[in-house]
Amino acid sequence: MPQTQSNPIVIGTQAADFALEDAQGNTRNLSDYADKPALLVAFISNRCPFVVLLREALAAFGREYEAKGLQIIAINSNDAVANPDETLARIGEEVEKYGYTFPYLKDASQQVAKAYGAACTPDFFLFDGDRRLAYHGQFDDARPGNGKPVTGADLRAAVDVVLAGGTPSAVQIPSIGCNIKWEPGKEPSWSQAA
Repeated sequence: MPQTQSNPIVIGTQAADFALEDAQGNTRNLSDYADKPALLVAFISNRCPFVVLLREALAAFGREYEAKGLQIIAINSNDAVANPDETLARIGEEVEKYGYTFPYLKDASQQVAKAYGAACTPDFFLFDGDRRLAYHGQFDDARPGNGKPVTGADLRAAVDVVLAGGTPSAVQIPSIGCNIKWEPGKEPSWSQAA
């Protein structure tokens, strides 16, 4: 199974603004969540085996941590023309089927993925209250076929530290997943064939 690793992003990088729609036609902006002490931006997919493996655990993580003050925003940046499972309508179906309580938005232009430096699905960006990047690593060490349980241990540890006003460990294991499916001719310089 082809794999792509998340890009190295400098800790402390400011969160990029966005205005994206969900399947109900609601437009969400970064500024909508300015009052939250922490923000997780997760680039995910409806079909990538790495996301399929953890999506139920991600939904449970969302319910647990939103109650603690974390705002989660999921974004799908895959080319929906070449990948019909990645349309806005399918995003709405995923929300219903897996019980996502957080916004799941469509980045049809792929500009938000480029602004964040997202390379794979899943790709997690955890920001502190000042919207500075505090963690850019894996959910946990579970991968399709490796038999390890999906716990979210790495991300949980980072979120707990940020919510407590601290700084997560500088040792962060990159996320691994499917490459973002870029529109032909729009691949960013870091894009890897996978």
